[in-house]
Amino acid sequence: MNTHKISSNFISGLSFTAKIDQYHVEMDTTDENTQNLGPSPKKLMLASLAGCTGIDVVSILNKMKVNFSDLKIDIHASLTEEHPQIYNEVFIHYFIKVREEDQAKVQKAVDLSKDKYCGVSAMFQSFAKLNWKINFL
Repeated sequence: MNTHKISSNFISGLSFTAKIDQYHVEMDTTDENTQNLGPSPKKLMLASLAGCTGIDVVSILNKMKVNFSDLKIDIHASLTEEHPQIYNEVFIHYFIKVREEDQAKVQKAVDLSKDKYCGVSAMFQSFAKLNWKINFL
């Protein structure tokens, strides 16, 4: 069984730093006690989602030998009103520049990411409604 391990240490105020492999990621909160040392843990979840699907899409497009540029992924997420506040709806918006004849391949890459490969997306789908859109530049 494959497992992941991280270590998170308190800095001060409400800030923590997580050690993920050889990388350090600082986290903080947005309330009045913040030291503004890093993004919130919830927003890091959205960054993980963007990174996961982005890596999938790039990998699949490279295997398809599709030339692309200007790939950007924006994610907008709504939180529930009640505590604990969780994401209940997430919108993933891809922006990419490809030749018109490659647009169907981009759609296929996004579909493969969301339906088969992106584990972060699969986890999100267990608690939130996910929506996807591709804008071709």
